[in-house]
Amino acid sequence: MDGIEGASNPTMEEMQANGTGGVDELPLTSTSTRKNRPIVSGEPLDIEAYAGLYTGRTKIKRLMFIANHCDNPGMQLEALRMAYDEIKKGENTHLYREVVQKIDGRLGPNYAMDAAWCSKIERKAEQRKEKLESELNAYRTNLIKESIRMGYNDFGDFYYAHGALGDAFKSYVRTRDYCTTSKHIIQMCLNAILVSIEMVQFSNVTSYVSKAEQTPEALDPPTVAKLCCAAGLAHLEAKKYKLAARK
Repeated sequence: MDGIEGASNPTMEEMQANGTGGVDELPLTSTSTRKNRPIVSGEPLDIEAYAGLYTGRTKIKRLMFIANHCDNPGMQLEALRMAYDEIKKGENTHLYREVVQKIDGRLGPNYAMDAAWCSKIERKAEQRKEKLESELNAYRTNLIKESIRMGYNDFGDFYYAHGALGDAFKSYVRTRDYCTTSKHIIQMCLNAILVSIEMVQFSNVTSYVSKAEQTPEALDPPTVAKLCCAAGLAHLEAKKYKLAARK
């Protein structure tokens, strides 16, 4: 879901994975086995081709899902290798450390902890944050609503890029008081929905889908489709399968 126009902004897509077979393949008494068995098939998968369909955070999350749930060690390491490379194109040092820990030295020195890179990214992030704070304070002083709204959006993008989802959500939602058009409201809702899905807070998803639907004059077909997908995910999480199917 594109909350804001521009390459640096986040995208939302449905979470999907390959299954490993039907429930009938498992012993009926093995509840723990059902919970712990791998979800992603160990059959050969062209991970590079699959991951090539996605970019940014979505690509990383899908690769991490494969690494965490596949029972094929070779595929696990390939997914981690690609996740490592993709993360270093961005600024999320928290996720980077998580991937390095999972690799655990199994991919050689080229995929070990790069402390210098982490320090560089974190220094740059601190400088960027100080600049954003200075700009937002100036906008508040001048009481320019549109500039304040954009300032909070910039903060949301910043926190999202660095994996601080809670702070990203708060920043996106704070734009609400400075929205002057229906399009601004839709943008705020889409951003809030995106981050809420990643935080697995589906009550927020439902709330902001409803809020967006209250401004039908600003809903173009792509936006309607995104809202339907988000509502469907919320229904799935609540095990309301018929309602999810209708979306």
